[in-house]
Amino acid sequence: MGALHPSYGEPLSGKSRPVAEARPTPSTDGVAEARLIEVYRQIANANHRDALRRAEKLVTDYPHFQLAQLVYGDLLSTQTRPLQAVGDVPSDLARAGAENLNALRSEAQLRIAAIKERPPADALPSQFVALSRRNKHAIAVDTAKARLYLFENTGNGTRLLADYYISVGKAGVGKNVEGDLRTPLGVYFITSSLDPKSLPDLYGSGALPVSYPNVLDVRRGKTGSGIWLHGTPSHQFTREPQATEGCVAVANPDLDRIIRTVEIRTTPVLIGKNFRWLRPSQLAAEKQLLTDTLKTWAQTKKDGQAADLLRFYANDFNADGKDLAQFAQGLRTELQKLGGRAVQLRDLSLIRWTDEAEILVVTFGEVVMGERSGRTVRQYWQRRANVWKIIYEGVAG
Repeated sequence: MGALHPSYGEPLSGKSRPVAEARPTPSTDGVAEARLIEVYRQIANANHRDALRRAEKLVTDYPHFQLAQLVYGDLLSTQTRPLQAVGDVPSDLARAGAENLNALRSEAQLRIAAIKERPPADALPSQFVALSRRNKHAIAVDTAKARLYLFENTGNGTRLLADYYISVGKAGVGKNVEGDLRTPLGVYFITSSLDPKSLPDLYGSGALPVSYPNVLDVRRGKTGSGIWLHGTPSHQFTREPQATEGCVAVANPDLDRIIRTVEIRTTPVLIGKNFRWLRPSQLAAEKQLLTDTLKTWAQTKKDGQAADLLRFYANDFNADGKDLAQFAQGLRTELQKLGGRAVQLRDLSLIRWTDEAEILVVTFGEVVMGERSGRTVRQYWQRRANVWKIIYEGVAG
C-alpha cells in the first residue's frame, strides 16, 4: 500500500470514544464520527489495511457520510500510488468539485482539531458563571471549532455529556440583519421543539428554535428570526462547516440525542467562538461577587425606597416598550404591595456575555416572604464604568 500524505499521518492525542462496528440505530449519536476518527488513528499508526477495512464498513453503514467517502477513496488510492493531498482526486475532477472538496477538507481539519484539543475535564465555558438546578442541561456552540457541547447539570456539578460537529451560516457568524446568512452570537434559550413531520427534509429529524433575537439583540437593532438547532437532510449525514441560512445544523443521530435530553425554556444555548474553559473553582470568586450584587438589589427592594432601588437601573433601561420612567411607575406600585417583606431569590442562574460590552444574563425565581410561589424573572445587566446596571427586567417565559 502506498504512502499517505503527512496531514493524514499526524498522531491524534487524547482519549477516543468507544467505536461501534454495528449498523447505526437512532441512538447512535457520535458513533459515526468516532469510527471516522479511529480510521484516522489507524492511518497515523501506519495500519493502512485496518484503516481501509474500517473505512469500508463505515461508508457501508453511512453511505451519505461524504467525508467518510472521501477518506475511503483516499485509502483505496494508496493501493496504487502515494497521496499528494487529502482528497487526492484527478486534477480535472478536483477543479470541477473544488468547492465541495475544500469544504470536506475543512470539515476533516475541524473534526481532528476537536479531538486533539479536548476541553479540560470538569470544565465549562467561562460564560457559565452559575447554572441553577432549573438548568438541568446547557448547550455551548463553539463556532470557531464547529463544535456543540451538551452538558448535564445536577446537584453534583455540571459535566459534559457529549460533543458534536456542527455547521453554521453560509456567511459565517455575527448575525445583524434578516437574510444575512449568518449565525448569531450570544446567550439564548430553547423555546420549543418542532415536530419533524411538519418540517421539510432539509431540517432532518427535528428542530429546536432558540430565542434569537434576544433582549440585547433587539437593543442593538438586530433583525431576523427563525434561528434553529436542527438536523440534516436525508441525503447528507452532515453538512459542510458553513452551509445553513443562519441556523446550527448537526447530524440527525446527534440531534435526536439532544432533543431527547434537553428541556424547553430552561436550557441555555451559548453561541460563541473560542471558549475559555474554566473549572467551577475558578469561577467561584466571580460567582460570589455577582451573587452578592443580586442580594444587595433584593435587600434594597425589601427596604422599599424606590429612589435607592432605581440606582441599580440604567438611564437607558427598556423593557417591553417601557423606558425607565414608565417602568419606575410600576415599580413604586410593586414596592407598596411588598410592604417591606423580604424578596427571596431562588435558583439563580448567571450567564455572562462579553463582546463590545460586558453583559450578565440573570434568571431567578422571585418569591416574596409569606407567599408559596412567585415569578421567574430575567434581567440583563451591563457593566458600565465598573458598575453593573440593569438594562432590562421582565418575566421569563
